[in-house]
Amino acid sequence: MSAAPEIVDRLVGFGTALREAGLPIGTDDVLAFCAAVAELRPSDSEDVYWCGRTTLVNRRDHIPVYDEVFRRFFLHVPVGAERKHTKERHAPQGSTGTVNLPDAEPGDRESEEPPLVLGLQASSLEIERNKRFSACSDEELAAVRRMIARIRVEPPKRRTRRYCADPSGSLVDVRRMARSAMTINDAAPTLLRMDRKRKPRPLVLLLDVSGSMADHSRNLLQFAYSMRRAAQKVEVFCFGTRLTRITPLLDRRSPDAAMRLAADKVMDWDGGTRIGDSIDAFVKDWGRRGLSRGATVIICSDGLDRGSPATLAESIEKLERLSHRIVWMNPLHDANGGVPPTLAMAVVGPHIDEIASGNNLESLEAFAARLPQIG
Repeated sequence: MSAAPEIVDRLVGFGTALREAGLPIGTDDVLAFCAAVAELRPSDSEDVYWCGRTTLVNRRDHIPVYDEVFRRFFLHVPVGAERKHTKERHAPQGSTGTVNLPDAEPGDRESEEPPLVLGLQASSLEIERNKRFSACSDEELAAVRRMIARIRVEPPKRRTRRYCADPSGSLVDVRRMARSAMTINDAAPTLLRMDRKRKPRPLVLLLDVSGSMADHSRNLLQFAYSMRRAAQKVEVFCFGTRLTRITPLLDRRSPDAAMRLAADKVMDWDGGTRIGDSIDAFVKDWGRRGLSRGATVIICSDGLDRGSPATLAESIEKLERLSHRIVWMNPLHDANGGVPPTLAMAVVGPHIDEIASGNNLESLEAFAARLPQIG
C-alpha cells in the first residue's frame, strides 16, 4: 500500500518542520515515517502521531518538541494555546489538538478502557538493583535495559610520554618558570608544575552469547553499547562456538536497532561455547594486529565451556602477554568472593587480573564506577 503524493508531501513537510525545531531528522527517518504511515491509516491523526513517534523520535527529551510541532502542523494549534487552555479547563478531544489514545496498543479499537491523554508519564515499576537478571520479569528487564543505557561509562586512561601543565603534578615545570622569569615584571615567581598527559586506554569486550548466558547476554550487550557510545576506542566481539566482530553495528542512534543488527549477524547465538577457540581466534586475527596492545580486555562469560582446556590455557596466556589487563565478568560470581567451580575458571584464574559479577544492575553500575581505576 502506498500513500498519495499529496500525503507524502505533507509528511515530508512535517519532517522538515521537526528539523527546523531542532530535532536531528534525516532523510532515512522521513522515509521510514512515510512507509509506516502507508501501512496504517493516513487519515487517522492517532496513527500518524504514533508512526512519527516511533520513527522520528530517538530520545525522550525530544518528545515535548515533537508533540508541540505535531499539534501545530497537523491540528493547527498555535504555540502556547494548548498550555493556556489546559490551565483553564479540561477540553474535550479535538478542541485543543490533544490526541487521546485508548489504554492499549495503537490500532486496537476494541478496548473499552477510558482514554489516556498523550504525554510523558513516570513509570510505577520499581527495580531492585541487586535482583539478578535471571529472576526479572520481561517488564523488569525492559526497564533494566533502559537504565543500563543511561549508565555513564568512562574508560580507563593511560599515561603518555608527553607532559602538560598540571597544578597538582609531581614534576616542576622548569622551562615555563624560566620563560616567566625572563619577562619584565615585579611579580614574585610562581611554582609551576606539570605531569604526563592521560589518554583513554583501548577497551575490548568479548561477550559470551551461548545458551547458558541467555539470561545475561542481551543486558551485557546493552552495557557494551553504552561503552561504545562513551568512547571510540572500544571494540566489541561476540562468541559462542565462533568469534564475531560487531563493533560497527553498535554505531547506531537507536539501541534497539543496534541490538537487532548484532543478533542478526551472530550466527551462533544461544548455541554452544568454545571459549578457548574464540579467544585464540581473537588473538590471531585481531590481537596480534595491535588491537589488544595496551588494552583492557573484558571477557563476559559464565565459564561453562565445552572446548579444550589446553586450547583455553594457551590462548589466555597469549592474550595476557598482549593486553594490559584482563577482567573476567562472570554472572555466576558470588559477591562474597565465590568463584564458580568450573574447569574453565580454574584454567584462566592465574592469567586474569580481576573478576566481576555483572549479574544485576547494581554490579554493572559498580563496575562502571570502578572502570576508570582498573586501567
